Order: sequence, then C-alpha cells, then structure tokens
Amino acid sequence: MSEVLHNEKALVVFSGGQDSTTCLFYALKHFESVELVTFEYGQRHAKEIEVARHIAKDQDLKHHVLDMSLLSQLSPNALTSSDIAISDNDGVPNTFVPARNLLFLSFAGALAYQINAKHIVTGVCETDFSGYPDCRDSFIKSMNLSLNLSMDRDFVIHTPLMWLNKKETWALSDELGVLDYVRYNTLTCYNGIIAEGCGTCPACRLRQRGLESYLEEKGAQNQ
Repeated sequence: MSEVLHNEKALVVFSGGQDSTTCLFYALKHFESVELVTFEYGQRHAKEIEVARHIAKDQDLKHHVLDMSLLSQLSPNALTSSDIAISDNDGVPNTFVPARNLLFLSFAGALAYQINAKHIVTGVCETDFSGYPDCRDSFIKSMNLSLNLSMDRDFVIHTPLMWLNKKETWALSDELGVLDYVRYNTLTCYNGIIAEGCGTCPACRLRQRGLESYLEEKGAQNQ
C-alpha cells in the first residue's frame, strides 16, 4: 500500500509504544482520516495512558480511551500486577494477557462501526511476537472474519508490522520520517520509563537490539 485512500477512515489500536506509534504514522500516510483507541485495562503503569494521550494531542487526533479494567481481574499477570515479577522464560511469557487482543479488536470493531471506520490498524507482529499467541497472523485473519460476520461490515484489519522484526520496524519509522519521534516519545518499557527505557526488561532489550542493529546497518550504507 502506497497511495492515500481518500474518503477512508482508519482506527488505530494505540498504546503509545513503539509499534502502535509507528502504526499511527503509517495510518496517517495511507488514510485520509485517522482516530485512535487506547484501552485502560489495569496495566502496570498509568503512564502508558498518559503517553498515549500526549501523542494523540500532539498529532491533533481524536482519541478514545475505553475502560477494560475487567481484563486485569480475569487475567492477573506480570503486565497487570506489580506483585508478579516479569519473566521471559521459554514458552509463553508471564506478560501475556489472555484474550487481550481478542477483546481489544472486538471493542475496536464496535467503535469502528460507530465512527464509520472501515480500517482497523494494529501493531501486532508474528516475527518478534514474544510468544504471544494472539499476535499471530492466523488469529488476526480469523478475527477479521469474525468482526465482519458479527456486524455485517467489510472491516479490514491492517497489520503493517506483522512480518517485520524490530530492526525493520525501526526502518519503517525512518521511512515514514519519524524515527526520532518514535525513539524519544514512546513508552515500551515494562518499568514505565519513556524513550530508551530501563534497558533491562525484555521489552527494552528487544527494542534496543533492533535500534542498534538498524542504526549500524544505516551507518554502513551511508559510508
């Protein structure tokens, strides 16, 4: 996709992190109208909501924040409970929130129906998906079909990062002209530190490895 889809509206599932912010700018490039939806589900840091609000305001975009706090009651885990230490052991990590993307996309679909947005953009990724089963392409395709059948609409779920690793995601943000914006204004860190983060949690390490790899490659190409 390279052209702007005129008279087409997109709803971006938006957390204020690297991936969803890259998707925000991807949507601004490809759709005439863009709105954002953020879910408040009892995540470890309220700062995530603050960052999402700040970016939405900075980009002058309509921003919906939906209360999904029931999710943390149903699925206590390291991403919603500060009492559980974050671990990235083999298998599905304990930051996985069961049914999160299932519910997020369901509610995003309901909101898209109300605001008459055909397109839903989400930053899920199977390449660097950390073992989360609800980030797989097969799930997204099944969810797209379910949304269309349940509401008799022709929604299109876009996953521009699905087959990109973190280095390639940084490359996309650079291609969109927003690498520095994403680098210094987003929150990926599980410990709630904006931009470069704590440097030690699994999310920070993945993000930093990707950035270093991309900058090294870019530097070599420019020599």
